Amino acid sequence: MSDKSLAVDAWESLFRAQVSVLRQLNSEFPSGELSFNEYDVLFNLARQPERRLRIRDLNRHLLLTQPSVSRLVDRLVQRELVTKESDPGDGRGTIVQLTDEGFALFRRVAVVHAESIRNRVGGILDADELRQLTVLTEKLRLGGK
Repeated sequence: MSDKSLAVDAWESLFRAQVSVLRQLNSEFPSGELSFNEYDVLFNLARQPERRLRIRDLNRHLLLTQPSVSRLVDRLVQRELVTKESDPGDGRGTIVQLTDEGFALFRRVAVVHAESIRNRVGGILDADELRQLTVLTEKLRLGGK
């Protein structure tokens, strides 16, 4: 098998595994309080120092277009799950910050979501395989750096 065929087969396998896992996780996601995309915003903010991030940096972490992220953040502001303010260091920038209410909601949903992930991913792969998967996917994400 050529390197090209091997790479295509590996990509197809990775892509189809991702789609399969995401479909199951989406079907089990507790969407009564948050959509999957809203959760992703709260998840990324929760991982930041002071639970805040410039909106342009938040865009880099999400799989949405910039206008979609802006509209999504505006909806989260209306629900008082995040706040928006001008960046004091750059008036053109906007900082998004997770509120205490937003963090509490994120944590409630995260517990249920993490259990689904544990069942779907951790229930199939052992600890060594999970570590190996993490190393390989990070290497792909970073472009081999």
